[in-house]
Amino acid sequence: MNLSIPLLGACLLAASTALYAQAPQTDAGKGQRFDCSKAKDPTRCEERREKMKAARGKAREACEGKQGDAHRDCMRHEMCAQAKDPAKCEARAKEAQQRRQQKK
Repeated sequence: MNLSIPLLGACLLAASTALYAQAPQTDAGKGQRFDCSKAKDPTRCEERREKMKAARGKAREACEGKQGDAHRDCMRHEMCAQAKDPAKCEARAKEAQQRRQQKK
């Protein structure tokens, strides 16, 4: 009797940790940040998403050989070069980078 209570507690603890180890899937496991089916104009949302994927692919190709800070700066520069207002994009990206560094 004395051994069964701690053993039961240990089993329950082990079983409960397995439940929390599973990551929740968002957007049906597609790995998407935003669900275009819930947008006001789903076709426009999908077009914008495809445009961003293409821009990211071009930036990734341009910055292929770089690593670390140089790669990050290159990606920011290439992505902002394709924006409507590159200067505003650069400023916003630098502010976001500073906020992320302050959180660390």
